[in-house]
Amino acid sequence: MTISNQQVAAHPFLKALYEDDYYPDHVLDRGREILLRLCERIEAERPADLVALYALTHAATEEFNDLEAAFDAAGSEIETCAREEIGGQFWFVAHAYGFVDADPEELIAGRNW
Repeated sequence: MTISNQQVAAHPFLKALYEDDYYPDHVLDRGREILLRLCERIEAERPADLVALYALTHAATEEFNDLEAAFDAAGSEIETCAREEIGGQFWFVAHAYGFVDADPEELIAGRNW
């Protein structure tokens, strides 16, 4: 599926992490894919309210939880800078799709990082 939201389609997901050699690109690519799949799901399912949006973001957060092992295997981790960047990307997605009242912490509730 192609992303129809032009703001999202042009967004450089995880840019700050890609600019830091501590985070391996091949793992970041997987994180970027998680975020793009989240956007695709939002466009396909069109959540009607925050509860429906949170169900989608929580599923994507679980995928990031699973990705932590890949960071570890590559000699990296989801630490403070990465947590802030990933959380910020979820907030960006919510706002880009009109959920301006989304709680940044609730978007990523259930995170292990």
